[in-house]
This record gives sequence, structure tokens and C-alpha cells, in this order.
Amino acid sequence: MSPDQPARKIAPPSGPADPAPPADLPLPAFLSRLADAVPGGATSLSFWVGDWTVIVPPAQLLAVASHLRDASGALFDGCSDVTATDWPPRAERFDVIYCLYSTTLRHRVRLKVRVADGAPVPSVTSVWPSTAWLEREVFDLFGIRFEGHPDLRRILMPDDWQGHPQRKDYPLEGPGELLMENPIDWLRVKRAEEIE
Repeated sequence: MSPDQPARKIAPPSGPADPAPPADLPLPAFLSRLADAVPGGATSLSFWVGDWTVIVPPAQLLAVASHLRDASGALFDGCSDVTATDWPPRAERFDVIYCLYSTTLRHRVRLKVRVADGAPVPSVTSVWPSTAWLEREVFDLFGIRFEGHPDLRRILMPDDWQGHPQRKDYPLEGPGELLMENPIDWLRVKRAEEIE
């Protein structure tokens, strides 16, 4: 690049597009029934690496989750994971992703909820109680609040930790001014602060 040319700015990624299902791929019956059972419950469908993803508005999450757990052709009795991805340039910064599995019918589906920074997501602990710890982990690492969660507090980081380490804008060296590689040094500093 010559000194006469202005530096090119590269925009941060706004998140990958959700791949549309192939035209020749039949829609599973449980997804066809979902559209009738919960109108507006799916804003779009995606198919990636052999699994379906239902993009769900936050206001419809509990209705969609309950239907997929109870409907005879779905029977998603387990939520094996709740995680999130962070796309800071987007207005709806976070994707909260629920990985569901039916032990009876042996099929899976993902639910994806897009949410803005600071906006809550309904807790699915009333549908799948095992998600209590998974939602706490997402809260702890991303700062996403789960409305109606029975015990929403940090689960991995100390209670006094500043920030949420899985956010893309979290400082790589951590929240403090000191970067210490040795945990013993960190303990010495912590003890010195407690004595003062």
C-alpha cells in the first residue's frame, strides 16, 4: 500500500448467514406441525451439517420449547446444551443456541434465539430443568440474562469477576491492569488487597 492511499478498514463479521435447507430435502413432520401449533414460532429454518435449526423469536421460545418437548412426533425430552455466540456489529448481538435431542425418536434439532445486548431471554428451566446450570454458564460467560431462572448467578467465574470472558469485546488480558502468568503471584496480590 502506498502512503497516498488511505488505510482500508475491515468491518468485523456480522455473523454467518443461516444456510437455507436444500430444496429437495423434505421438511420433518415435527417442524411442519410446529408452524401450525405455534404461529410465528419460527422466523426461519436452517439446515447445517445434517441438523435442522429453528430460528425462534424470544417471545415464542417457551411455547416452541414446550411444543417440541410434548408433541408426539417431536418428543425432545432432553436439552443437551445451551450456548451462545457473540456478533458485536449486529443489533441482535447474541445467538443463544439450544441443542435438543429425543431419546425416544433419536433425532435432534437446534433452536436459535437472537437477542440484543441487555435484553433478557426466557428461561427454559420450566421445560427442561437440566438447563439451569447451562443457562447460568451462558449468563456467566456472555452476560445474557435468563428471565424466570430460579438461581441466576455466576457458575464458573468468581462472584466479584468483572465482565463476561466469552464476549468478543472482552480484553484478552482480563479485566485488571496486571497480567500475571503465575497463579501464585495472583494469590499474593489478592491477599495483599484483603489485608489493606
